[in-house]
Amino acid sequence: MSEEKLADFLKNGKDWSRIRTSVLGVFVLKLPAYRGSPTRLTVELNPVGEDGNPKKRRGLVLRSTAELEDFKELFQYEKLSKLLSALDSVNPKVE
Repeated sequence: MSEEKLADFLKNGKDWSRIRTSVLGVFVLKLPAYRGSPTRLTVELNPVGEDGNPKKRRGLVLRSTAELEDFKELFQYEKLSKLLSALDSVNPKVE
């Protein structure tokens, strides 16, 4: 996605709106100004369904490359998979 298109979206897009990227499940999300923080664009990771629409109302929001690196490190922990497996076994099944 070009910087020109991103700059236009930052300037003219509605707060909380998202635009699709060429990667399924990766969106650009416009956050409104909040307290001392200016309006900004972020990346939202949100798996898509068969119809191409996001499965969840809000996905994982990444504000910077540093945040991406932090999450990549967390996803590598073997204990995370074990914890999620344990949660899957005790939580009610969703159909």
